[in-house]
Amino acid sequence: MKPDWPLHWLKSTLGYEPRNLELFTAALTHRSASGRNNERLEFLGDAVVNLLIAELLYQRFPKATEGDLSRFRASLVSAEPLARIAQRLALGEELQLGSGELKTGGFRRQSILADAFEALVGAIYLDAGLDEARRIVVELCGAELENLPDAASLKDPKTRLQELLQARGYALPIYSVENIVGEPHAQEFTVRCELTDLSLTTSGVGSSRRRAEQEAAQSLIPQVEARWASARKGAAS
Repeated sequence: MKPDWPLHWLKSTLGYEPRNLELFTAALTHRSASGRNNERLEFLGDAVVNLLIAELLYQRFPKATEGDLSRFRASLVSAEPLARIAQRLALGEELQLGSGELKTGGFRRQSILADAFEALVGAIYLDAGLDEARRIVVELCGAELENLPDAASLKDPKTRLQELLQARGYALPIYSVENIVGEPHAQEFTVRCELTDLSLTTSGVGSSRRRAEQEAAQSLIPQVEARWASARKGAAS
């Protein structure tokens, strides 16, 4: 461990000088390592990040619906974007991990990085209050916010497929489990999705029934859109 850890990193990377350094040693210590770890701070930081991102989106998109704001927030506070922020900060290099996690590359693992980022925000909130936590979150999440996709594209495939069909007055999809293989703790589901009105069927595979249904719905969306595009083209000619 560096003698000035994590003080130098906090100053040079975040421009932040802590009042209580112990909060940040805990925030950057994974449960696999000895000593106080970041699980409690991650719990708190998760709530703070959700609040600040919700506030930021509310201000940024004054005409967005509640559903759109919820989808935007979910896309910003999930493990993947938070881990990307942590990677940009080289946060993984500052984490204290147990020997097992070190051997398996835990400092690169998405879930560990995302949790550590939330713990860091939780520590800043306790150390300096909400305004300073807001400054850090707004500054660090700016790139993710600028790259937000259209709200409609953030809907899950089953919802998008259902809305496509309802817009044309067609019957809803019928999902049925075709096969389940594997041990109870590691099952693989195959689900069939059928659109009776359009005579279209496909199958999806996933580690749960829901994931398999989403996969099946995702593969049907372009087929439905292509069918309608062809029908419009035929009607226009």
